[in-house]
Amino acid sequence: MPGAVVVGLQYGDEGKGKVVDYCAQKADIVVRFNGGANAGHTVIVKGETHKFHLMPSGVLWGKRVMLGAGTVIDPKLLLDEIAQAQKAGIKPKLLVDYRAHVVTPWHKLLDGASEVLKGRQKIGTTGRGIGPAYADKVSRIGIRVGDLLDAGKLREKTRFLNELNSKIASRVYSIEEVPQDFTAEYAEYGRQLAPYVGMLSIELNMALSEGRKVLFEGAQGAQLDVDLGTYPYVTSSNTTAGAACAYCGVGPKHIKEVLGVVKAYTSRVGEGPFVSEINGHLADKLREKGKEYGTTTGRPRRIGWLNLVAVRYAAMINGTTGLAVTKLDTLSGLEKINVCKEYECEGKMVGQHKADAEFLKRCKPVYIELKGWEDPGPAGWRAMVKNGYNALPKECKNYLKLISEFCNAPIYMVSIGPGREDTILLKNLF
Repeated sequence: MPGAVVVGLQYGDEGKGKVVDYCAQKADIVVRFNGGANAGHTVIVKGETHKFHLMPSGVLWGKRVMLGAGTVIDPKLLLDEIAQAQKAGIKPKLLVDYRAHVVTPWHKLLDGASEVLKGRQKIGTTGRGIGPAYADKVSRIGIRVGDLLDAGKLREKTRFLNELNSKIASRVYSIEEVPQDFTAEYAEYGRQLAPYVGMLSIELNMALSEGRKVLFEGAQGAQLDVDLGTYPYVTSSNTTAGAACAYCGVGPKHIKEVLGVVKAYTSRVGEGPFVSEINGHLADKLREKGKEYGTTTGRPRRIGWLNLVAVRYAAMINGTTGLAVTKLDTLSGLEKINVCKEYECEGKMVGQHKADAEFLKRCKPVYIELKGWEDPGPAGWRAMVKNGYNALPKECKNYLKLISEFCNAPIYMVSIGPGREDTILLKNLF
């Protein structure tokens, strides 16, 4: 059975956690392929809220879940999430690739210090140490999960990192209070994680060759891809569908579906250009109604209208085969809804998105105005889910049709509430 990838087509926070959770019920394996504890997803099951930062959403279905080599692991947090799942009555069937890199106390310290030093050029990171962990990875000095299981190798690596980072902390950032040696602490984490550590690519390729259904889960969104996003206001990993292959050791031939998740409006956390951003009372209203606060940091998200120029670009670079549109209900009750269909830059009309921060800062949105729809309330939305897509208000369907046509991809799923049951499915990934 071919694999399927779920990715965000905006700046993250599109509702991928719910979408992955929903799709996972038909999957055999769910794999998180990038990022770390800077991403968070919230899944609501039978009225109970579950928040994870590392564990793939499929854990709540009791599925085999994996963390690929492209992830960066905070071992303490992962152990906490294992305990959280166990408390919910689930024994996680987890596999962590031994090649995934580890976030250390140094990474968190240097993450915050770097943001302070950058001043007005700061990125707005979560402070979870993700960027420095990836920096150590590409510098070939990082600690990998497998190293936690080898006391001698771990001791050798931590000694070097302690010496190096002590000099960086004092001479670059003027920090004198630094982390204590963490070798023993991380060796204990390794002991506890040992039953979950293995070679992910071998098991995944065997599963795919045997016809099992594999769902790949991306963190953040396409606009935050370190290469293809609004650099430098991006995350530190590749967030697009192709990274599922590179980060998990799976050939592209196995990927037959790419589900792009689009929030019905746009939100963004941290710094960076935001062409369709809105402010004032309407932004506050949508933020509160949509509960737009970061799962990881609790920071209020910036709010904007749907930017179809950027979403179309994201759909293209991901090879999107279908779309999941989320939080359609958050826009209900508005008389008029704006959608960005072009940019105006220095007097010229621009129809193609250019993922260049300086260019986007000079752009203004060109909107088309659509008629809104009434808010039927939770009971009304549930009735529509029961009766299917055609039960949606005409204005909703017009909105969805516009998104589909602009992105040249069909709608597979519509989410009109936080729970699993608040979903209209038009096509299943599997």
